[in-house]
Amino acid sequence: MPEKTIDNAFTAPALKGAASDPTHAGALSFMRRRYTKDISGADVIVWGIPFDAAVSNRPGARFGPQAIRRASAIFDNDPQYPFHADLFEDLAVIDYGDCLLDYGNHQETPATIERETARLITDDAFLLSMGGDHFVTWPILKAHAAKHGPLALVQFDAHQDTWFDDGRRIDHGSFVARAVRDGVIVPERSVQIGIRTHAPDDFGIQIIHGHEVEEMKADEIAAAIRARVGDAKTYLTFDIDCLDPAFAPGTGTPVAGGPSSARMLSVLRALGSLDIVGADIVEVAPAYDHADITAIAGATVAQHYIGLVMERRRLKR
Repeated sequence: MPEKTIDNAFTAPALKGAASDPTHAGALSFMRRRYTKDISGADVIVWGIPFDAAVSNRPGARFGPQAIRRASAIFDNDPQYPFHADLFEDLAVIDYGDCLLDYGNHQETPATIERETARLITDDAFLLSMGGDHFVTWPILKAHAAKHGPLALVQFDAHQDTWFDDGRRIDHGSFVARAVRDGVIVPERSVQIGIRTHAPDDFGIQIIHGHEVEEMKADEIAAAIRARVGDAKTYLTFDIDCLDPAFAPGTGTPVAGGPSSARMLSVLRALGSLDIVGADIVEVAPAYDHADITAIAGATVAQHYIGLVMERRRLKR
């Protein structure tokens, strides 16, 4: 196999171009992208945030970035479905590795994540973050809002994450309340999809509940999201527990009655017209997974993000 290579994460001659590692072997960066701390020339930066000290139920999402990278190996060679294209033909994507956090000093975690996020989005690269529990979205949102102004939030989730927050809590269930109160997101342009729990306040954010998702077609859900967001700069966050536990058992707070991975991926596929400035996939906890079901779903969500970036950048040319 003279045309084949291995360990593309370290041996790639350029940031663009498909890898040819065997699916079952080789260095496990996200979709075999080059591991590097040099962000110059990158269109997309993939970044892991291995933090799960804010969970209210089962821990383990700190291992999410590892699991998503491992699962993403199945996407690295062929034209990526459903985009029918090699996403890396003219899109430079790097795997920046993980955020270094002090496990014994959690009060420093928000500032560390926010500071690193701000540095990574200084230029025009799209930051794709892999959690970690959902608290990590808060400092990421702050950094994006500091650059772009208040954002529309599109949140795929079983939970509203609008519980009480005193501004100091390290809590994965209250970051949305804090984001509204601090003017980081615009509730009138924001929407939550798949919600299957009740919180005291919705803060004016539109909710498409789990039972409503069940009755709607994917294009109807996507149309509702586009109508709500309009032309606002948008941050997209996908908590894997948005999916029913049948499709994502490996998560900390699973809730029955959710949508399938197929339906939510179809919704994501139809959001290319939104001005998405950053995105994350969170709450993958592989210790509770089976046969990488959840990790594969999480990796596919991340792959769809990259596909949407690729298409939007092609349209701008």
